[in-house]
Amino acid sequence: MQETDRLFAGSIPELYDRYLGPLIFEPCARDLAARLAVLQPAHVLETAAGTGVATRALARALPSSVTIVATDLNQPMLDYAASHTDADNVTWRQADALKLPFGDGAFDAVACQFGAMFFPDKVDAYREAWRVLQPSGRFLFNVWDRIEHNELAQIVTEAVASLFPEDPPIFLARTPHGYHDTDRIRSELMAAGFVQIMIETVERRSWTPSPRHPAIGFCQGTPLRLEIETRDPGKLGEATDAAARAIAAQFGDGPFEGRMQAHVIIASR
Repeated sequence: MQETDRLFAGSIPELYDRYLGPLIFEPCARDLAARLAVLQPAHVLETAAGTGVATRALARALPSSVTIVATDLNQPMLDYAASHTDADNVTWRQADALKLPFGDGAFDAVACQFGAMFFPDKVDAYREAWRVLQPSGRFLFNVWDRIEHNELAQIVTEAVASLFPEDPPIFLARTPHGYHDTDRIRSELMAAGFVQIMIETVERRSWTPSPRHPAIGFCQGTPLRLEIETRDPGKLGEATDAAARAIAAQFGDGPFEGRMQAHVIIASR
């Protein structure tokens, strides 16, 4: 993973939330929140909260008496999330998932939506989640499956790569979709101390009103934008147009649904 893979600043948080939130994150957030609600936690920590898509889903699914502490390493993302979330039981705090500023056993559940892929040291991050959990606490998180099982991300990656054949931008394949090996995930969780690990592969449909929505979301609302602009600052619009044309070529110009697939993991302390 490159250092820029974790850089979400400028207009990226707003575009990320506006275009990718409804498209790919909200369906998975509802799924994760429903699984957590069954466990009836009282104190929940969310790591890598991003723009708050999962935070809002958690606040809707859990009783208002449940305390939710939402954290993220990236302050611009956290600021955006806080300004777009109306829930009295949610507090916000900038924190590194690898060095959590909380005491041992402070929570009975830790949740993380599509953040583990960005952790530079997965075992250290999992060990921190284990540390702040109470005995028998649960760590719930999800990660994307390989890019070949996620149609829109793959189409966008191929379309943008065609503009830079000698140095293709592969952020989406490298990082969001680069941590899909369930054997590796299980092994790293066990190395961090978790003793019971359940992994389920879940397929969902991502609905979008037009091909341009995912093109803007992926090209301009993720660090893929930084890869494009590093190669040629003037080609961001061209890359977005190329991605939109490629998506339209497969799905048409109107609303459509694309296939997406992720792994959902529940690990017990």
